[in-house]
Amino acid sequence: MSSFLHSSLIQILVSIPALLLCLSVHEACHGFAAYALGDPTAKQEGRLTFDPLRHLDPIGTLCMLFFHVGWAKPVPINPSYFKNRRVGIALVSLAGPASNFVLALLALFLYYPLRLTSSPILTAIALMLYMTAVMSIGLGVFNLIPVPPLDGSKILLAFLPAKYEYKFAQYEQYIQFILLILLFVGVLDRPINFFINVVYHVLSSIVLLVF
Repeated sequence: MSSFLHSSLIQILVSIPALLLCLSVHEACHGFAAYALGDPTAKQEGRLTFDPLRHLDPIGTLCMLFFHVGWAKPVPINPSYFKNRRVGIALVSLAGPASNFVLALLALFLYYPLRLTSSPILTAIALMLYMTAVMSIGLGVFNLIPVPPLDGSKILLAFLPAKYEYKFAQYEQYIQFILLILLFVGVLDRPINFFINVVYHVLSSIVLLVF
């Protein structure tokens, strides 16, 4: 029993820095993408940073810690700065999940050489890298779900008639509430885990080409 508690405690402890890194990278890259497209809002709000304290959302952080899917505090953007408003919003939205998949790939590159180590310290580092990869993939996959307020909905809107943008905004709070219920009761576990596993195996296959 004590061994189980010890391993669980270690897993929670290494999950915390992994979680903070995943969320910070996700939101910071939203901001950097918007800034690259001409929108200074995120910079003016102090969100062009990897400091997790600038990005954390309490509920989304807890969901990430316990369910490996969740969200952070959205980076503010002003689409009026974009040359093409809808395309700009889609690119900024895509930057978050894309950055998570890149982060997961980098974490796996560092994880694989360490995964068989006998050193307790290196084992803890390897576990943190593994959790970073899993959580980062989970964050990326979850945010690609095409329902408000997730990034996937904003990407989807770039390909839909403009009238749907108002509909999405009109019912966003209700959809977000339903999404939370589905997440907590576990309805979304199977499909989300399926796509997490798919992305994990794809990234692992890329890494194994090297090792």
